[in-house]
Amino acid sequence: MRSIRTKKAMLSSVFFYVGVIAIVSIVVFPFGWMLFCSFKPRVELMSLPPHLLSNFTLLNYRNVFTQTPFFSRTLNSFITAISAVGIGMVVGLPAAHAIARYQYRSLAVAILMTRTIPGISFLVPWFIIYTRLGLVDTYIGLVSTHLVLTLPLIVWIMIGFFEDLSPEIEEAARMDGCNKWQAFIKITLPLCRPAIATAAILSFIFSWNHFIFALILTGSKTATLPVTVFHFITYEEIDFGGMYAGATLITFPILVLVLLIQKQFVKGLTMGGVKG
Repeated sequence: MRSIRTKKAMLSSVFFYVGVIAIVSIVVFPFGWMLFCSFKPRVELMSLPPHLLSNFTLLNYRNVFTQTPFFSRTLNSFITAISAVGIGMVVGLPAAHAIARYQYRSLAVAILMTRTIPGISFLVPWFIIYTRLGLVDTYIGLVSTHLVLTLPLIVWIMIGFFEDLSPEIEEAARMDGCNKWQAFIKITLPLCRPAIATAAILSFIFSWNHFIFALILTGSKTATLPVTVFHFITYEEIDFGGMYAGATLITFPILVLVLLIQKQFVKGLTMGGVKG
């Protein structure tokens, strides 16, 4: 009897780890293939069927740095993403707290709807308005468009966490002499720090990777990294090596960011999962 239970436990463990490996492989394979191909010469990239790397080269990365203003575009991406996340936090955290405390369900649904609408729907009116106001190819114009990505996401994520936080905690702080804002800033926000980190990271990733807004509403001054990678597609050819190398370089800061604050990120994802 004990041997049968042991076999069942071993089989369940085997199936579990096989499932984990399968899921991880599906997630990791695209990035691994992108990194692998970024070191391939152009001839090997175009070969069919594809074969293993035989001639290691850094030419693709050199082309990224020499044929594009990569460093200035990186700065543009950081300025845009950090500004969009920062403004989204300043506006979104109080908004999410108010929605959670006063049960403004219709407002929450309206905010979610703005996130589900395709971003391209905003481009024509934005382009017309920004052209007349002189906001095309400016940080103000680009950051304001990215708030459509970050603000609804921050609000929608934080509503659930604020709802899980007991109102009695804030009431106790107010009884000790805090006003509403002081209780919110000194008590509520520190307790929701993992959730805030999660919302900030996800918003940053969405803003960092977004392409269509920057393609239409920027120029040489404020173009971001995704637009830079797009420039490897020309009428004459598609430089797959440059695209692979550029995409790898774009992904690297996100990986570093997630690794640096992974504990807060994981805690924020699981926060509120167990109640009682």
